[in-house]
Amino acid sequence: MLHVSYVDMKTAKQNVTVSLSRQTLQKARVLAARRATSISGLLAQQIEFLVGEEDAYERARRQAEGLLEKGFHLGGVIHATRDEWHER
Repeated sequence: MLHVSYVDMKTAKQNVTVSLSRQTLQKARVLAARRATSISGLLAQQIEFLVGEEDAYERARRQAEGLLEKGFHLGGVIHATRDEWHER
């Protein structure tokens, strides 16, 4: 078990406890060392990245839905009535 202690008084961060296998923990230590950070820093960066991706996706989805609701005028002109198109 790994207890992640990451507290920053400016941003009021909280502690998180994460359970990892010994093998994963060892690999995480090596990865953190290669990146000149801590396991806590690695986790914080990855979670912040995932949250940012989700926020960006939601903004794009709302924007796309707004465009679809508004619709697009493609410049065409319909010269026939609906009934003329559906005559049998």
